[in-house]
Amino acid sequence: MSMEGISMDINHLRAGVTLLGLVVFLGLVVWAWSGRRKSGFDEAARLPFDGEVEVVETAERQS
Repeated sequence: MSMEGISMDINHLRAGVTLLGLVVFLGLVVWAWSGRRKSGFDEAARLPFDGEVEVVETAERQS
């Protein structure tokens, strides 16, 4: 097997890394927007508000 017909320079490497990055990015977008992840993301979105009621009640008691 001869390597004479194959010449790889830095631009081929850059193009390959760019394409790999694009594929990974698109895979993450598809994963994040899939319907199976909606319930997990909705739960995570409510996390900042879960302890708010306790904090308000504690502050009212101290007043």
